[in-house]
Amino acid sequence: MKDSNSSHLKEAWVLCFILGIIMLNYPFLHIFNKDRLVFDIPLLVLYLLVGWPISILVIFLFTRSLKNQPLDHDSGSDNHKGKKEG
Repeated sequence: MKDSNSSHLKEAWVLCFILGIIMLNYPFLHIFNKDRLVFDIPLLVLYLLVGWPISILVIFLFTRSLKNQPLDHDSGSDNHKGKKEG
């Protein structure tokens, strides 16, 4: 069970990394590199200023959800059986 959880964790981190790389790669940068201003901010700068904090927020929410999940380190021991966590 522990190996399954760690493989899902690795897959999720790899997915976050790949999405971040795609976000900063040529096609997306080229799409937003236009001579258009949004609220007097160039579109590419606005894309980077909005996209970077959103990617940080996604990683923060991901790590926060991991903290809320119980770890399965003591799966073979009887120390925690019958106890409720509050």
